[in-house]
Amino acid sequence: MIKTLTISDKEMNKRFITKNIEVIKDLEKKGKSIALMTGHYASYEWSISMNKSFSFQGFAIYKKIANSYFDKLVRDIRSKFGATLITTKETIPTIEENFKKGHLGIYGFASDQSPKVSKAFHWGNFFGVSTPLQTGAEMLSKRFDMNIVFMRIRKVKRGFYEAELEILSENPTSVPNYEITDLFMKKLEALILEAPEYYLWTHKRFKYVK
Repeated sequence: MIKTLTISDKEMNKRFITKNIEVIKDLEKKGKSIALMTGHYASYEWSISMNKSFSFQGFAIYKKIANSYFDKLVRDIRSKFGATLITTKETIPTIEENFKKGHLGIYGFASDQSPKVSKAFHWGNFFGVSTPLQTGAEMLSKRFDMNIVFMRIRKVKRGFYEAELEILSENPTSVPNYEITDLFMKKLEALILEAPEYYLWTHKRFKYVK
């Protein structure tokens, strides 16, 4: 994350490669916004560099930091490649306004964090543990008719990463509630099992369990 402050476009292009960016480009041609789901794995922060390859406006969703200095630092880092940062509280109003205006966007969701129990709509299985899951990406995609893509990031070697994109649904309203969320978590779990040391275990994924 800190390296992003000084890294050049040329260096980023060498260090973070999206193997099949055409998945996004093909979906953009279909005229619907896109929900891009990923987890806190490997160099997920560098996925913002993909924004330069999009035709749609990219929106990175983040949780506002109470300390104004660090909040500005995070915003500066994550908007370096042209993405528009929106807080979790701004997400629904932003998507709703863009939908009404016909403004197409790509919305990045780090969907593996644990929601507050009071706001949990769905509990699922993650590494054999029953825990509340974030359902925002799925439910907003259903509400605003967005395509859903899973981004899988792998470390190639020190300082070098590859992203691979996979379509989860092009018609989320046809899928029973929470199936897409469960599918995302299963794919993330499989990725983590390949190399558990690259997952951000400190983000309290198992804060609430049954």
